[in-house]
Amino acid sequence: MSGRIVPDFALLCRRMERGAVALALALALMLGGCAQVAPADPQATDRLPRIVSLNPCSDAILAEVADPAQILALSSYSRDPAQTSMDVAQAMRFATTDGAVESVLALHPDVVVTSTYADPPTLAALRGLGLRVETVGIAESLDAARAQVRSLAGWAGQPARGAALIARIDRAVAAAAPPPGTAPITAVLWEPGGLVPGQNTLASDLMMRAGFANFSAQRGLGQSERLSLERMLADPPRVIMAVGTPRGTLADQAAPQEDRLLFHPALAALRHTARVPISPNLIYCGGPTIPRFLNRMVAVRQELEAMP
Repeated sequence: MSGRIVPDFALLCRRMERGAVALALALALMLGGCAQVAPADPQATDRLPRIVSLNPCSDAILAEVADPAQILALSSYSRDPAQTSMDVAQAMRFATTDGAVESVLALHPDVVVTSTYADPPTLAALRGLGLRVETVGIAESLDAARAQVRSLAGWAGQPARGAALIARIDRAVAAAAPPPGTAPITAVLWEPGGLVPGQNTLASDLMMRAGFANFSAQRGLGQSERLSLERMLADPPRVIMAVGTPRGTLADQAAPQEDRLLFHPALAALRHTARVPISPNLIYCGGPTIPRFLNRMVAVRQELEAMP
């Protein structure tokens, strides 16, 4: 959105805060006026869309498929090593935003990409101000992840780059496949607090394609359900992929108690169960994260196959 907003409406927009339900309702009474005094840039159709991303998964994909000049800002998550799904050094090349309505509005984007779980009043305010808002959800399978890339590349006006990223993903999937006839390795991807990605999750789909049988999915657990330590010990998998901070680091010392469940002494007694670390920024998003996740799965499988 571009153009000049008259002072009264500018004051209103500056005072909007993310998640403020009362303000969103007040804004609804003024939307028509805001739209009328802030007409769209007449040259907007002659260039590629300018985008603001408010979601860590769309951050990573847009950084791959859009021109850098198209990206007005990524989410603040993109620079947080614990939450980003892209290389922090890459994220530092872009501006970031806190996601507040006034901050987004000041950037004059053509498209705002956010999560399907975004605050409804914030979405209503952005759309009411005439901004195009698109949402991305959690990709629950490889097919859904491909579709997500296509959507984001389409919104950026870069379908060919989206197709190229999908081709790279498909090459990684093919390269990660175990030899025909190889028995699947039972594995659990265990997050802090005992949370697991079970059935109908992208992580489970990719694990299967890389030669693993998802322990939690086999037991009927779904996305972000809890697998207790007792259940793990009663019927242990071949490998526990621990999503957390490496043991003995400063980050580990500051980690919450639930994170340390991943390193419980009882797990050390499982003589036939290996434990390997998995970076948390590999497991939550699709797009360019998929080849990196699959590379890690292949490395784990090869490590296990080399054990006596």
